[in-house]
Amino acid sequence: VQLQASGGGLVQAGGSLKLSCAASGRIFSRYAMGWFRQAPGKERDFVAAINWSGGSVRYADSVQGRFTISRDGARNTVYLQMNSLKPEDTAVYYCAADARQDRGARTPSNDYAYWGQGTQVTVSS
Repeated sequence: VQLQASGGGLVQAGGSLKLSCAASGRIFSRYAMGWFRQAPGKERDFVAAINWSGGSVRYADSVQGRFTISRDGARNTVYLQMNSLKPEDTAVYYCAADARQDRGARTPSNDYAYWGQGTQVTVSS
């Protein structure tokens, strides 16, 4: 499976960005997907996850109410809409695919077997 993340960039605080993650190589619709981020000198942290059907989502407390994860099965793509961005949201954002089928939205990074290359998000104050 291959994951291709895109949509990162430079934005001012309070602005918005929409990240996309295109998946290929297996039956995308059967797997939960997640977004993680890693700031310089810090560990990779959970941001958001969506279950295989799109009916269940989970968010980190720090992004709850500002970020929205969604998926489009027809396009094999998962999205992360980021609103009201803050400088502390600056990081490399990674999308990931679950290691197993038909599971719920997952927060531990160890549950994910496949990772995209990352896309840089920079929020200026």
